Amino acid sequence: MGLFEPFRALGYITDGVPFAVQRRGKETFVTLSIGKAWQIYNCAKLIPVLVGPQMDKKIRALACWRDFTFAATGHDIAVFRRAHQVATWSGHKAKVALLLSFGQHVLSVDLEGCLFIWAVAEVNQNKPQIGQIQLGEKFSPSCIMHPDTYLNKVLIGSEEGTLQLWNVNTRKKLYEFKRWGSSIRCCASSPALDVVGIGCSDGKIHVHNLRYDEEIVTFMHSTRGAVTALSFRTDGQPLLAAGGSSGVISIWNLEKKKLQSVIKDAHDSSVCSLHFFANEPVLMSSATDNSIKMWIFDTTDGEARLLKYRSGHSAPPMCIRYYGKGRHILSAGQDRAFRIFSVIQDQQSRELSQGHVAKRAKKLKVKDEEIKLPPVIAFDAAEIRERDWCNVVTCHLDDPCAYTWRLQNFVIGEHILKPCLEDPTPVKSCSISACGNFAVLGTEGGWLERFNLQSGISRGTYIDIGEKRQCAHNGAVVGLACEATNTLLITGGYNGDIKVWDFKGRELKFRWEIEVPLIKMVYHPGNGLLATVADDMILRLFDVTAVRLVRIFVGHMDRVTDLCFSGDGKWLLSSSMDGTIRVWDVISSRQLDAMHMDSAVTALSLSPSMDMLATTHVGHNGIYLWANRMIYSKATDIEPFISGKQVVKVSMPTVSSKRESEEGDEKSIIVAESNVNKNDVSGSLIGDSYSAQLTPELVTLALLPKAQWQSLVNLDVIKMRNKPIEPPKKPEKAPFFLPSLPTFSGERIFIPSSTNGDGDQDETRNDKTVFEARGKKLGGESISFMQLLQSCAKIKDFTTFTNYLKGLSPSAVDMELRLLQIVDNENITETEHSVELQGIGMLLDYFVNEVSCNNNFEFVQALIRLFLKIHGETIRCQVSLHEKARKLLEIQSSTWQRLDTSFQNARCMITFLSSSQF
Repeated sequence: MGLFEPFRALGYITDGVPFAVQRRGKETFVTLSIGKAWQIYNCAKLIPVLVGPQMDKKIRALACWRDFTFAATGHDIAVFRRAHQVATWSGHKAKVALLLSFGQHVLSVDLEGCLFIWAVAEVNQNKPQIGQIQLGEKFSPSCIMHPDTYLNKVLIGSEEGTLQLWNVNTRKKLYEFKRWGSSIRCCASSPALDVVGIGCSDGKIHVHNLRYDEEIVTFMHSTRGAVTALSFRTDGQPLLAAGGSSGVISIWNLEKKKLQSVIKDAHDSSVCSLHFFANEPVLMSSATDNSIKMWIFDTTDGEARLLKYRSGHSAPPMCIRYYGKGRHILSAGQDRAFRIFSVIQDQQSRELSQGHVAKRAKKLKVKDEEIKLPPVIAFDAAEIRERDWCNVVTCHLDDPCAYTWRLQNFVIGEHILKPCLEDPTPVKSCSISACGNFAVLGTEGGWLERFNLQSGISRGTYIDIGEKRQCAHNGAVVGLACEATNTLLITGGYNGDIKVWDFKGRELKFRWEIEVPLIKMVYHPGNGLLATVADDMILRLFDVTAVRLVRIFVGHMDRVTDLCFSGDGKWLLSSSMDGTIRVWDVISSRQLDAMHMDSAVTALSLSPSMDMLATTHVGHNGIYLWANRMIYSKATDIEPFISGKQVVKVSMPTVSSKRESEEGDEKSIIVAESNVNKNDVSGSLIGDSYSAQLTPELVTLALLPKAQWQSLVNLDVIKMRNKPIEPPKKPEKAPFFLPSLPTFSGERIFIPSSTNGDGDQDETRNDKTVFEARGKKLGGESISFMQLLQSCAKIKDFTTFTNYLKGLSPSAVDMELRLLQIVDNENITETEHSVELQGIGMLLDYFVNEVSCNNNFEFVQALIRLFLKIHGETIRCQVSLHEKARKLLEIQSSTWQRLDTSFQNARCMITFLSSSQF
């Protein structure tokens, strides 16, 4: 079954598939492909509004029409209505490469040059295909578009450099345009009639007149490479935007027939789509670098500036770590970017600024990538100093310096830490002290130096006099860790020596030798355990306080890539290039769980609350989240979830955060179903009962909205506040409406009008009908209330009755209790008021049972207060109810006394700790 269940993936914006733009009312939406799924963004703020489900094959083309989204996957076309798949269109014998929304039809073209015509209106029918066209044997389609004002006609470009104009209604080829000497990569329609733009792989842009088959102007792209995207501006300015395979966007002036501006390094890789918004000076672009950007032309010189964007890693991330109490994830990738991702809101994810990279690159006439820092290989963060000074330190590939970052402003810091100025070597590891004041750096040459983060000044070095030269380790320092009280510093060398230093005195206290090259180490400040892994793929746990080896874990079959402790220090998680993540129990010294994935894990991090596990994988640009089944289920025992030494095959999380398919669940379940059913554990996070009571000794809340149970207590105050100041007045000219009666359940009873012989309505009969309908309705509710209470009292299980009360509104609960009220308490007779007394007695039994169970605590307490407010005088006057009332008083007193003792203990502890000075 596994401890962790796939939840969702972060950091995916788009891939190399051109986007589809659609305007709905006053808003514009863009549909983007993200591998095997798609997502829709609102262009107003670039906020994701809809994510499609995961499909079996990768998406090759997209189209949209109203609420429908069409995605070409393999030989088929998947049809979605919002986020639900409603149909699958099949018929192509080759992979579908192009899609075009064409009125109420969708055109699809495969790699063999076969064009299919589909009717969107007949999407739910068995045969939505209404036509088929064979483009030709020596015609490899590369792009498709509809020229404006050309009714029922499409223009199709080919790899051979030819254009064909087809009438899809008559299925006839109208004209074939000449060859341009290069394959056509893209084409776009212009606001001018009969004029289109054609982009070729040789870097040329042809503006062509279709009606006369004449070349208007030809441009050469500003950089080498193919022209991959075109778009014409439609707000009156004669501009043409062209994107190339190098990531550069060129803006051409069609009137002056010259280059107007160039957006250098608009993207880090090939531009796949461009789109000018209708009648707006805004250009949207997407590329294969996992980003979508919007540019606005509002400057005096006509240059474009970046308006808004969404981006993720363009290369696989290598280091991740949870930050900000599990709400954010810090990530460093091979694309030289250092990013922070929000687990809650995707629009809060961003890249940390490395200074004026674009400005410096423009001044030096180089690319932005050449100015950026090398890829991060290790980093550490201290949340305690986020508002004071730089609280993140990063080590970079083959860089002799470490860099500081200020996460409060999302920028690089002002200090650059340079250890060992006499003999600089690349920094390999770093660690920040628990107080956040110091950063310790370890270099490839074995040098160990401490810096003050506030000033960036060196505060001493650590030297081992037993080494042949002045250094801390004979080899590279591959791991660093600071003890929680700034007493000890633990370092690990590549040669297999682990040393423990006095943090302040910088003296060596003791050391371990494992005689195997060390790869990675991680320290848990709570329990004082140090986990290390070496080239022999064995995990070793050292107790730093007791100075001894305490655990050895063996199981990985390939190089271990990362280690991570759980927040409480009871679990140790490890990932390996063999594609597995293993969970080790430190206390019992055994393997709890092992998950195998299709892609090897390069880094992992467990949230402080242990509810989510984040992983990165080889060849994947995103961060994948896994939910802890123990946290999101009602089980108290871990045994039903763990697989022990057996390896569980699991699928990767998807962007849509949907639960796994049934087939995937069947393949991944290793634990026997009988064991799962025996412990009553849900196999998925969906549908778990979060309000289930763990044990009767604990007080369990009902998890109802606060206003629902508070309104029961303050119902009289609410009624008095909402009481009208003056009676309602009938308007002089009231509109016609159907007379109806409101009820407590929210339903309305319509009263038909009756007329007498003179044609006038019979007021007396209407009033009679009103009272009859109201009495019948209220009577029905009262009977249902009493019957349910009696049936639950017989079986002594009031769960159904409690759920019924929780579903009522505060006014309805008040009405049900008042229906049992005896007005004249001085003249109570058991024969006349037997029903009311029986109901009050059963309610007392109900309260005794619920208070003793400690379940739905706050809701039951509010009910008791309202009940005593209404029936308290009746209970005082009726001797037969005294015994039940006394029993309820005893249980209430003991329960509140126990709670008050726990509250007082907590208050005393908090007061003691808050007044103590350490």
